Amino acid sequence: MPDLDAAKQALLAELREHSLILGEVTLASGAVAQYYVDARRTLMRPQGFHAAGELIAAMAHELGAEAVGGPATAAIPPACAAIAVPGGEDLVAFFVRSQRKEHGLQRWVEGPVAAGVRCLVVEDTVTTGGSTATAIGRVQEEGLEVAGVVAVVDRLAGGAEKIEAAAEAPYRALVTIDEIYPDRPDRG
Repeated sequence: MPDLDAAKQALLAELREHSLILGEVTLASGAVAQYYVDARRTLMRPQGFHAAGELIAAMAHELGAEAVGGPATAAIPPACAAIAVPGGEDLVAFFVRSQRKEHGLQRWVEGPVAAGVRCLVVEDTVTTGGSTATAIGRVQEEGLEVAGVVAVVDRLAGGAEKIEAAAEAPYRALVTIDEIYPDRPDRG
């Protein structure tokens, strides 16, 4: 059984060191921020990958999910982390395309999942929750059951409410911006 407290502390340390970028940046929502959290910089390093995988796999099991996945670019590292750690061997990963393929099976949801599969939707970083809510809609259209949603990082900008409304399932963040950057200038 993994030590989930140790995994969270390891993830938090990695995010602070590798993912917090100070300086003006335009977010996917179009808003301008004075800092950015690029969770992929942590998730694509062994320590961050392993820590996030343990936490996500544990949450999937807690919620009875059989699969983990979400928006293509944002979900692939955390979903792969969850199936790669000890304890994640009984899970499968999937991703949701931003556009349906015009050839092949023309699917929105790619991976070894089918209607009726209980899944945990994962996202690397949530701000407004728009891309996660869209992916949840696609997952539901494909007949998958959303057991819950997890973000590696929540920027605490209203995304949680939008995601919970779309998923009609519990939402949790592994880490929030308050934990990563407690002294940020826009902290409310």
